[in-house]
Amino acid sequence: MLIKDLQEIQKRQQQKVSDFYTTRGLHIYFKDKIENPDIDFDKAIAEVESVVPSHLMSEIEMIMVGHFEEFDERGINAFYADGMVCISNEQDNELDIVDDIVHEVAHSVEEVQGYFIYGDNKVKNEFLDKRLILHDILWSAGYRVPKKKFTEVEYDQDFDMFLLQTVGYDKLIQYCNGIFISAYAPTSLREYFATGFTDFLLRSDSHNYMKSTCPQLYKKIHSLHADND
Repeated sequence: MLIKDLQEIQKRQQQKVSDFYTTRGLHIYFKDKIENPDIDFDKAIAEVESVVPSHLMSEIEMIMVGHFEEFDERGINAFYADGMVCISNEQDNELDIVDDIVHEVAHSVEEVQGYFIYGDNKVKNEFLDKRLILHDILWSAGYRVPKKKFTEVEYDQDFDMFLLQTVGYDKLIQYCNGIFISAYAPTSLREYFATGFTDFLLRSDSHNYMKSTCPQLYKKIHSLHADND
């Protein structure tokens, strides 16, 4: 093989890991290199675009991969802001990448469909009813937290840490069985929606459980998924 051919291949490879566009025109930018060399990022992005209808990706212009200060400050590994999904370059596998991106797509959908999702208070009331049930379960298990903490729908870091560190997700998922679809869903109203959105798109075998457990949330997400106007 000629030297110039090798140089051209290297050039294309370098471009691939630094900046590329998907067939939908989504801009993928690597601020930092993916730590796990076994991850096929192209495969993960292709999976995202196969499971998320284009009309639900309308607000996403770029996916940026790297390490961001927000990750350390907020204890997260992905966030959505101003048309951009930022995800960590430290990932276990392609499924983790897909899950992170779809979850943040959910938050982008909230920005344009917030009134449809929350305007009639059906999802909010369903969420609060479940929070109060969870409060009683945790109280009986010895976790003495004021009920007021369970009636606030906005994100609260102290409450988040209580669920994550004091209770622990291993125990919490058992307490949430039949109430919430995941241990993270009780964190806030927005996370209730985002976890439902992610499960709906990525875990089709969970639809019946979600439909029976969180009927109002299921109806909203089903409608959003079907509405291509």
